[in-house]
Amino acid sequence: MIKKNVILLVEDNADDEELTRIAFEQSNILNRMEVARDGAEALDYLYATGAWAGRPEGNPSLVLLDLKLPKIDGLEVLRRLRADPRTKRIPVVILTSSVEERDMINGYDLGCNSYIRKPVDFIQFIEAVRQLGLYWLVLNEQSLSGGAV
Repeated sequence: MIKKNVILLVEDNADDEELTRIAFEQSNILNRMEVARDGAEALDYLYATGAWAGRPEGNPSLVLLDLKLPKIDGLEVLRRLRADPRTKRIPVVILTSSVEERDMINGYDLGCNSYIRKPVDFIQFIEAVRQLGLYWLVLNEQSLSGGAV
C-alpha cells in the first residue's frame, strides 16, 4: 500500500475524474485526492483562498492538470504556479486529451514536469495513471518544501 500526501486533480470532466480515482485505487495508491473542477478553483486550492480558505497547510505532492478548463485554462494555472515561489516546485503533470502539439510545447515551456495524453482505452488509461502515480508519488524524490528536486 502506497500512502503519502495529497494529489490535486484539476479536471472538469466527471468521467475522467472517476477513471482517475479508479486507476489510483486499482494501483493501491491511496493518497487523498482533492478535485478542482476549473482553473480558478485550482488556484484557490493551491493558495488556500475562496472555498479552500482554511484547508490544511501544505502543497500537494502532485498536481494532475487538464488543459481545457472553465474560467482559467490549464496553461494559465501552470504559468501562475511557476511564477510563485510558494508553488513553483510542485510537480505538475499535464493529463489531457488535447492532441495539439502547441499545447505540449507550451506546457513544457511553462515548466510542466510531464505531459501525458489521456488514452481512450480504459485499460491503457489505468496503466498510464498507475505508472504516473508510481513514479511521481513513490520513486521521485521531493524536497521538504513539497516540490521535486
